[in-house]
Amino acid sequence: MDLVATIQDLIRFRTITGNAKEIKQACDYIKNKFTATDVSVEIFQSTASPVIFLRNTDSLEFDVLVLGHIDVVPADDAMFEPVIKGENMYGRGTLDMKSFAAVALNSMEYVSTHKLPLKFGVILSTDEEKGSKSTDSFLTAYPQIKAKIVLDNDVGGDITKIVTKCKNPVFVKLIATGKEAHSSTPWSGIDANEILLQTWQNIRQIYPYYAADLPQPQNTWFDTVHMAKIEGGQVSNIISNYAEALLDFRLTENSTVEDLEKNLQKCLVKGVEYKIVSASTPVVIDENNPYILDYKRFAEHILGQPIEFEHIGGATDSRTFALKGSTVIMHSGSGDGMHASDEFVNLNSVKQIADIQIKFLEHLAQHK
Repeated sequence: MDLVATIQDLIRFRTITGNAKEIKQACDYIKNKFTATDVSVEIFQSTASPVIFLRNTDSLEFDVLVLGHIDVVPADDAMFEPVIKGENMYGRGTLDMKSFAAVALNSMEYVSTHKLPLKFGVILSTDEEKGSKSTDSFLTAYPQIKAKIVLDNDVGGDITKIVTKCKNPVFVKLIATGKEAHSSTPWSGIDANEILLQTWQNIRQIYPYYAADLPQPQNTWFDTVHMAKIEGGQVSNIISNYAEALLDFRLTENSTVEDLEKNLQKCLVKGVEYKIVSASTPVVIDENNPYILDYKRFAEHILGQPIEFEHIGGATDSRTFALKGSTVIMHSGSGDGMHASDEFVNLNSVKQIADIQIKFLEHLAQHK
């Protein structure tokens, strides 16, 4: 497979989450790549967004699965025409994560053409940027699916680091109910905006504020929260009777949703309640896991330098498989500008990730 050409082709599809036409075209493009192989390609769809499921076996008990997605966040049209400058490719999805979706397809083709004795599959979602409901639906339809090893390349940024911990994203809605009154007589009403912000200030006493222009913590492995969205009031001269805010908590493995709820209860002022919108689970992988150490050894050999383990605050779609006992290996290529107008990936790192995967798969096949 021409890896760079495949990346360029994928980027040209404007697969912004929800763009059904472009997503379908991208899915068909991927399916057509395997028409002359023994790879089964299913475009599964039970929600607004499909999931692409490739495999070389009828079994749902895999030796290795690769997870990823092909949807992207919005961007100007120019970003859907990839540009190569030196060792970097610029464009929407270069880092997050069409380059590494192409790596997964490359691995699928290699396993197929070289007849590696592995039960191998690739799962690519198309709505990861908005919560991966399609993946949840897919896994509900295939409850028996499991894998010894899951390769997760959706942790882009630094090829010299393997991620062994991801936090638990918990989204909470604060809801404040007040009483309308004319703004000239605030004592006649209850300002929903005000009581919402009072609650928020209480939350900040437990979960402090951090920003780029403030002193940086040396150790970032702790619970955090940011206010993702806030809304309240309609016109300037009426005391608001309703306000709400969406909060994004990131919890380490040392905290539970129950712990969070206890803290929230302490912070609420009269007239404010909360609702857990969604919660996941942290992913924690043993750094001494034999599969992890084998993979790390191949990565260090190909890169010619040591690989470090790191922890990140982001979530991963591999969490469901981690709960099922899979060894999850989270490793990606280098780049920057994820979700920004200058997004790019280092092409050499993409080729190195592809080489690492293939060497690792060959090793697994030989020692099966």
